[in-house]
Amino acid sequence: MNTDWSNQNKDFQKLISKRDTFKDGIKILLELRASLFEQISQIVRGYPKEAFWQLPFPGEDGNHGTTLSWSLWHLARIEDICIHELVLSGNSQQIFISGDWQKKIGAQIITTGNELNEQQTVDFSKSVNIQALYEYAAAVREGTDLVLNELSFEDCKKKFSSVDRERLVKTKCVSDSENSVWLIDYWCSKNVAGLLKMPLSRHWIMHVEAMRKIKNKLCKIARKGVDPIAYCGFSCNHCFLGQWCGGCRTEYNVCSFATCSPDGVCPNTKCCKEKGFDGCWECSEIKECTKGFYVPENDGANAAKAQALFIGKYGKKEFLILHDKLHEKYDFAKTQEILGQDLQKGFEFLEKNK
Repeated sequence: MNTDWSNQNKDFQKLISKRDTFKDGIKILLELRASLFEQISQIVRGYPKEAFWQLPFPGEDGNHGTTLSWSLWHLARIEDICIHELVLSGNSQQIFISGDWQKKIGAQIITTGNELNEQQTVDFSKSVNIQALYEYAAAVREGTDLVLNELSFEDCKKKFSSVDRERLVKTKCVSDSENSVWLIDYWCSKNVAGLLKMPLSRHWIMHVEAMRKIKNKLCKIARKGVDPIAYCGFSCNHCFLGQWCGGCRTEYNVCSFATCSPDGVCPNTKCCKEKGFDGCWECSEIKECTKGFYVPENDGANAAKAQALFIGKYGKKEFLILHDKLHEKYDFAKTQEILGQDLQKGFEFLEKNK
């Protein structure tokens, strides 16, 4: 489990157990949920549609043995159901119903998805509109956050009755299969505070971690046999986000300037493709360029340029060998940490360590 998320989860659980620190605990929970949802947002923004129904760990037990689409559906549905049918005692419609999300998503089910077998999971994942599913999940998170902000210490002591259980059963949002029906008794055995701990926090951590594992495997598969040097001059093999991003030469590109661009393509990549360049090192205008990674306000701009100039002079093979040497010799995550902010000095540093 991600250390930061784990620590936030522990802190929030401890703080909500006391009246005086309850609101502080809720604040941490909201921050945790925002951080987790940002991970999902990056996946949705940067990955191709095909990624969401891929099953990179077929036959494996665990949360990672499924698809990205199913994971997002499962998280959103469970939270929507628990908040509206239990925490709010059915006095507010599920967002899934009030927003007509089944039609928007194109979903053939209304349940949590626990009952689906492997092939059914893949078929379901192929059939849904991933953007609509993402928007539904965002609406659920937003709605839940509003509820969390209004909760009091006393509210969290509320326990659930047979009336709550029966209402939940009548919604048919939980399948009566053995893989699903246990959820009803599990949720109803808790109080509101218990639901905050699971599923409103730890459940998200578990499945976002699984989604990270799925997308890491997809990136690894996508990058196999692909040129590891980005158009701007970075080495994807040595990037601290290497597991997260497939690189700008694949469809699994979540590099920062790609995800910030309207079309999901980094300006450096777009320019090189339009000019027929293998990389920015082939361009005579590189030193004056301010596109993409080279925008002046980016603190890694000159480090990227320095590396591109090195590739232009010595070639890709020598560049990758040099990076191996640098990572053995120095402790750094981002190249600007050792190349600095001066283009010429950065280039000279690379030559010196060649």
